[in-house]
Amino acid sequence: MTAGHVIIAGASGLIGRALTASLRADGIRVVHLVRRAPAGPDEVRWLDSGHPLAPDVLAGADAVVGLNGASIGRLPWTRGYRERLRSSRLLPTQTLAASLRALGGDAPPFLSASGIGFYGDRPGEAIDESSAAGSTFLAELCVDWERAARDAGDDVRTALLRTAPVLHPEGVLRPMILLTRLGLGGPLGSGRDLWPWISLDDEVRAIRHLIGTPVDGPVNLTGPTRATSADIGRALARALRRPYWLPAPAWALRLGLGRAAADSLILSDVDATPGALLDSGFVFRHQTAADAVDSALR
Repeated sequence: MTAGHVIIAGASGLIGRALTASLRADGIRVVHLVRRAPAGPDEVRWLDSGHPLAPDVLAGADAVVGLNGASIGRLPWTRGYRERLRSSRLLPTQTLAASLRALGGDAPPFLSASGIGFYGDRPGEAIDESSAAGSTFLAELCVDWERAARDAGDDVRTALLRTAPVLHPEGVLRPMILLTRLGLGGPLGSGRDLWPWISLDDEVRAIRHLIGTPVDGPVNLTGPTRATSADIGRALARALRRPYWLPAPAWALRLGLGRAAADSLILSDVDATPGALLDSGFVFRHQTAADAVDSALR
């Protein structure tokens, strides 16, 4: 990718910060869309003025990357917070799509966040980008999220980033690290559910790869090998030199977290493969979940 500029919405999160640092390290200008007074020439205020985003803000960029969304890791998912999960994704995506649609054939590529939760709970199925959506809360949210991104129109190359849980201390590992350090690590539910996963390093590398590669449509951003929730839990326990023994039954997880969050985040079983990413020539740095866990903790 030659030096140019990339526009990122939702850059304050884990992935956005890492992507910004990676691009800037290679001399690529990054412009952030922010909801406060701009702190410099590489920030543009949006969403809080009641006005559409001017298309010329996006014109000429190498890509527009939409990463907005309230954290799915904040629990419990009350009715109000579920609505926030939706609105914090749909409104920014709709706004970006409208501005890109106005640019038509001159629009930069649009890389819009989604989630591997699109597929819901699918035990026993082999899942790729052609698979249908699931029926969990997150699956229904991802369907609406992707529909909003596709409103950019047929003239805009739109990659839908169906990201798996990121194996990082600020990602899906955060609550697991706390429990494991306390000696309370153990199987979640049966422990046999297949958990899609990706390292933060490969997430950023994949997004950068997709900026410069003519891939359109859904892309599973998930590691290349299978792992169960117990595989990831044991890898974490080994890395922290702590026991892995205390099971958390499904009923207790649903009681403590709420059914929507437990079924979407912990008890879903999805055997998803990164077919579109591999077909486009991407090579993963971390081939196994255990490798990703070890790297994250280093």
